[in-house]
Amino acid sequence: LWTPGGAISNMYAMLIARFKMFPEVKEKGMAAIPRLVAFTSEHSHFSVKKGAAALGIGTDSVILIRCDERGKMIPSDLERRIVEAKQKGFVPFLVSATAGTTVYGAFDPLIAIADICKKYKIWMHVDGAWGGGLLMSRKHKWKLNGIERANSVTWNPHKMMGVPLQCSALLVREEGLMQSCNQMHASYLFQQDKHYDLSYDTGDKALQCGRHVDVFKLWLMWRAKGTTGFEAQIDKCLELAEYLYNKIKNREGYEMVFDGKPQHTNVCFWYIPPSLRGMEDSEERVTRLMKVAPVIKARMMEYGTTMVSYQPLGDKANFFRMVISNPAATHQDIDFLIDEIERLGQDL
Repeated sequence: LWTPGGAISNMYAMLIARFKMFPEVKEKGMAAIPRLVAFTSEHSHFSVKKGAAALGIGTDSVILIRCDERGKMIPSDLERRIVEAKQKGFVPFLVSATAGTTVYGAFDPLIAIADICKKYKIWMHVDGAWGGGLLMSRKHKWKLNGIERANSVTWNPHKMMGVPLQCSALLVREEGLMQSCNQMHASYLFQQDKHYDLSYDTGDKALQCGRHVDVFKLWLMWRAKGTTGFEAQIDKCLELAEYLYNKIKNREGYEMVFDGKPQHTNVCFWYIPPSLRGMEDSEERVTRLMKVAPVIKARMMEYGTTMVSYQPLGDKANFFRMVISNPAATHQDIDFLIDEIERLGQDL
């Protein structure tokens, strides 16, 4: 199913998982079924909670699972929280694993999560909106090992693969389930005695009625580039991220947010201006560091040279998150970025 974006794809997954477990919810609503709970990592995209709010499941029914220092979901914590929820009388119906988290670009351990979902008979969804494109790369697709065991997968060709917005898909393993969940049999649109093959009449399986043909952009691009073309551009972006990481990991004035090579193209780092370099770790240093990235970004935008996003996370002060998804970028662009950050932040 082609949807208006990854957030909607994730919501569809929740809708279908609920319908699979309790088909009566379609006619009778939430009052007719037990209290449901879903599980996702604390680093997952906010759309999982947003979908729960929209579907009447409620944000309190989305249980956030702890992550390790690299941002990957901890399977033992997932199992512990599932058991806990069942003891309280709640019904676990969905685990949303993330393949390529928004901030760290982390890939949850899908094989371990699939084992837990199988053990407790829970729908396994993989939000691969950001990282799913790595399946195109023979070099990097191992990061998604276990995704073939999922019940549903969100995949956004408009992210890593560079297809123009919007181009997002939800893949569902069980054939016909989306149709059963969403169809309304409107006889004024979906007549059963049309002169053509009714399998082309797919409108009744989606929530929207009229839609753009979002798959057409992907089809055209795939025809032009081929799988090897997509693979080459994805490999290049990951190589550029590794190049940036290698250049700044031991460079004066830079600190990495987590140890080790990034798994995706997200490179998370602090720029430490000269005035903060001698300071020991203290509340004052954190307060001052918090202000560095926003000022540098504002200056970047005023000069119009570069633009890199930043954010805090947990107890970590604002850090830069450089995400490389444009295969036209070069090593020279990365060198320029590093010099530009230093130029704009020297006096802070």
